[in-house]
Amino acid sequence: MSSLLLRNIRFLALAETHPQASYAGTAMQHIPVIEDAFLLIEKSKIANFGPMETCPVQADEVVDCSGRAVLPAWCDSHTHLVFARSREEEFVDRIKGLSYEEIARRGGGILNSARRLQEASEAELFESAWGRLREVISYGTGAIEIKSGYGLTVESELKMLRVIRRLGEKAPIPVKATFLGAHALPPAYQSDRKAYLDLIVNEMLPRIAEENLADYVDAFCEKGFFTVAEMERVMEAGAKYGLKAKVHTNQFNSMGGIEAAVAHGAVSVDHLEVVSDAELEILKSGQSIPTLLPSAPFFIGGHYQPARKLIDAGLPVALATDYNPGSTPSGRMQFVLALACLKCGMLPEEAICAATLNGAKAMELEAELGSIAMGKRGSFVLTAPLPSLAYLPYAFGTDLVERVYIDGQCRVDKRSVFID
Repeated sequence: MSSLLLRNIRFLALAETHPQASYAGTAMQHIPVIEDAFLLIEKSKIANFGPMETCPVQADEVVDCSGRAVLPAWCDSHTHLVFARSREEEFVDRIKGLSYEEIARRGGGILNSARRLQEASEAELFESAWGRLREVISYGTGAIEIKSGYGLTVESELKMLRVIRRLGEKAPIPVKATFLGAHALPPAYQSDRKAYLDLIVNEMLPRIAEENLADYVDAFCEKGFFTVAEMERVMEAGAKYGLKAKVHTNQFNSMGGIEAAVAHGAVSVDHLEVVSDAELEILKSGQSIPTLLPSAPFFIGGHYQPARKLIDAGLPVALATDYNPGSTPSGRMQFVLALACLKCGMLPEEAICAATLNGAKAMELEAELGSIAMGKRGSFVLTAPLPSLAYLPYAFGTDLVERVYIDGQCRVDKRSVFID
């Protein structure tokens, strides 16, 4: 098939005649939307779009979208999709009253996943992660970032990154790889933090660069994990190998991570449940994309991210799922949109923008994905019939993604036939 025409689209969202790299501040609530629209895909790229009165007559395949919306595919810029096993026992521990930090101190959390991953084969990790990747594509995800960080040894971190590379080779969507060796301190290095940082800098990073296994470098800057100085060392070491930073910071505490990330030109600063007024000004002075993960505080408790404060300050905001076995065992972006609206004060249009174009920007994919624009990849979702775009986060329990198109091909079709 060389051409695909979607006709009678009720809402064509983020239809850009003048493409932007991202939307910031109040512009996020004014994303371009065409009602009663068409979309033409030719040779996997967006070739034309506009109101129905200008719609072409013919194409190799024609889809009538009456009552349905078309949106750019979700761009999920923060996940931990590769892991060995789920951690539902910790879910029960939290119900019984233990905090995330208390579970981690008892050997749970990241170290729990690390033990299990070290025991798993590369083939086992690939097969389980491939199932999760297919799942999130079925939810409408058209680009994804996946982190290492459950290995915490040279060979296990390399094993994770090789799995991520294999996923990218097999998947129909772009897969960005992030090296997160500084995710937690392994038990063997509890009394010698510097030795583990040396291992990351002097052994892991050279091997990763030699095999070209990562696009970014990351560190978890938080009390009980890594200090600002340690995060800076990791960012600086990664930069020597051409790896830009995407960092975890301000999930539980403000301790200088935002300032360091912005100063080092991090592509994104992620989590941000806690943001002071001074840190807000630092974010405004840089180019890093604030990336919010509201399903993490939903699942483990805690502060929701101050999205309204960030947007009202004029910043671009991205949303991501944080799909991982401990704090967010879900990759459903539609639910993230709902949480962003209900718990973080975002308007539906802002949430859609944050999960598409701004998410693409947080992976440096904004030139090819994240909006409906001429020449971009034909990756988009076709919803079930809906009365408005606000219905997407409103009906959070209903899967409203009916079909998923990647590069102009229908990869997922959920239309069901019920037999009485």
